[in-house]
Amino acid sequence: MPFVTINLVKGKSRDYVRAVADQVNAAVIDTMGFPDDDRYQVINECEPENLQLQRRDSDRVMMHLVMRSGRPDADKKAFYARVVESLAENPGIPPHNVMITITENQDIDWSFRDGVAQFCET
Repeated sequence: MPFVTINLVKGKSRDYVRAVADQVNAAVIDTMGFPDDDRYQVINECEPENLQLQRRDSDRVMMHLVMRSGRPDADKKAFYARVVESLAENPGIPPHNVMITITENQDIDWSFRDGVAQFCET
């Protein structure tokens, strides 16, 4: 699973925040083939003036995924399409108000615990 940072406007209900988190997680699993039990998300709730997205001032989400390199472009495009479709359905965020970025890195760039690079262990 990628490490996902989700930024959204502060003041939303717990159900709204959970819906965003769950929709993003489901889209990652459905389109990029990550395991069902991997979930690494940080959700930041920002004051409206601190979440600027080109003159869009209604509900908006900006997310950044960090993942190991190698996912095909087609999988990323499928993720983009799926996540905006899902967020439009629940909790109702317009697709034009969702910004997504992805950064890729290598196996050595991950340690999940104990100060060990688990992907590089043999």
